[in-house]
Amino acid sequence: MTVLVFLDPKFPEGRLADAAVPQLMAADLGATRGDGVFESMLAVDGTARKMDAHLDRMASSAQALDLAFPERESWERAVSTALSELLIQAGPTEAVVKLLLTRGVEGTGSPSAWVAASPVPAEVRERTAEGLAVLLLDRGYDSTVADRAPWLLLGAKTLSYAVNMAALRYAKAQGADDVIFTSSDGKVLEGPTSSVILAVEEDGVKTLLTPELESGILPGTTQRALFDAAEAAGWARGYGPLEPAHLMEADAVWLVSSIRLLAPVTSIDGTPIPSSPELTEELTALLRGAL
Repeated sequence: MTVLVFLDPKFPEGRLADAAVPQLMAADLGATRGDGVFESMLAVDGTARKMDAHLDRMASSAQALDLAFPERESWERAVSTALSELLIQAGPTEAVVKLLLTRGVEGTGSPSAWVAASPVPAEVRERTAEGLAVLLLDRGYDSTVADRAPWLLLGAKTLSYAVNMAALRYAKAQGADDVIFTSSDGKVLEGPTSSVILAVEEDGVKTLLTPELESGILPGTTQRALFDAAEAAGWARGYGPLEPAHLMEADAVWLVSSIRLLAPVTSIDGTPIPSSPELTEELTALLRGAL
């Protein structure tokens, strides 16, 4: 079940469209070249969570692509329309809300923009609860390339996710569930669809750590919300650089994202690592309270 709402000047609240029939032109540059940006956010009982943070990041991604970004109010109204319709069709539920923006049909100069809302699949929560077996995979760039080569669009959330999906398929072919990318100079980066967070406790001080943004990773909206909530609850927080050894030695490691929230990592490259249901429960409660 998916609700589609297109941003359309003729429809101030967004134009509802039938998700069961074709809606995108075959010559749209989003389809032919992956030339566009997107965001995925969680909605609970008809209310989108962290919408400002997602719109901020999407606008930044669009700027990196020199892509015209529709007014925030247009996105907000389209999201509201989509979630209202989803409530009618599915009732109160957790939902995945995707915001998509492409350069549009080649030669027209008119972007395509739409919202898609659908219930969160049950298996997402089930897989998160079981924990994840993760592979470390080399992304092929060193951790300083983002500044040297801005055209690589590292740190922008683009539609060009073929490499990320290929990494996940490779991991599953090896019997793993997910991936943590590393740089060619040995730094921990991020997952294909998630941020990496680890917890350490020393001398009674609990600290959350995540890789530094300067390494060319996507700024995580969920990571930031969790860090803010944890700091308010007395946790310390820090930013890399991190190496694989830090993951192996941590008290717990998670992949975090807007839809899965906290997914505990239970093994890396086939080696079991510490995990903590207690910390997962504590941090999940903090995160949900911050959304």
